[in-house]
Amino acid sequence: MNSRILELCSIHEATSTFEHPQEAAAAVHPERGVALVRNLLPGFTGDLLAVLTGDLLDDLEEAAGKADDGVFTDPASVTFGAPYRHPRMLWGIGLNYVEHASDLSEAVPDEPASFIKGDHTVIGPGEAIPIPEQSNRTTAEAEVGVVIGRYCRNVEPDDALSYAAGLVPVLDQTAEDILERNPRFLTRSKNFPGFFSFGPRIVPLGTAVGDGSLGDMVVSTVINGEVLCTNSVSHMRYDPAFLISFHSKVMPLYPGDIISTGTPGAIRIQPGDTAECRVSGLPALSNPVTGSAQ
Repeated sequence: MNSRILELCSIHEATSTFEHPQEAAAAVHPERGVALVRNLLPGFTGDLLAVLTGDLLDDLEEAAGKADDGVFTDPASVTFGAPYRHPRMLWGIGLNYVEHASDLSEAVPDEPASFIKGDHTVIGPGEAIPIPEQSNRTTAEAEVGVVIGRYCRNVEPDDALSYAAGLVPVLDQTAEDILERNPRFLTRSKNFPGFFSFGPRIVPLGTAVGDGSLGDMVVSTVINGEVLCTNSVSHMRYDPAFLISFHSKVMPLYPGDIISTGTPGAIRIQPGDTAECRVSGLPALSNPVTGSAQ
């Protein structure tokens, strides 16, 4: 694990509204607060994805350590958005917890059961998850996401986590009734707008696990404040290091790509609900649920 301490995020600009937010790349220092990347790296004009693809993480850490206190503000005073809106690749992993597969009367696959989502599915904290009119049973699934931090190809599990920029909470949605009609409808069932929420911050692995291990982290799907499904990463069939390695041998992984590592349980959501992902060591992610998207 690297020694980085900055948590990566995007925050709403002061002049924007929640309905029409203008978001700016930012970083949270654990002791000093949140600062805009453009104030830490003069001349920077991109989004947070540009920090990752531009190999600027070390520069950002160094700049934050040297910056004046006036650059930082209280994280409680800002509104966090999705860390970035257009990841190049979103991998999802199905049936990765043995208990979840058993609940669905399914066997855990002999190899990771992965699928891809488009960036049109991305929303951030507090944004609405719309139930599509084509679905009568949509579920929300809390997961821990792994954000790739550098080019990654044909790596082994023992080295795989060194390629991660950090971990992030995810709510992955599924039109479960569509999927049940035919397993080949997986792509459709996973790709409605608002079906991938992530944020509020990407946390370095060392910060996330603290004195424990990645396997100790607990992931919970929470609806309306009630914890309905929970499990630890140690009970995954394929742990995050294996998933990075496995997919890097399928295709190159690039900075900003996200692997959402599977859920301990999917819960049906309806308009008026609030879905939440809680992962120990990470900030909570919460989204309201609304009716059909327009």
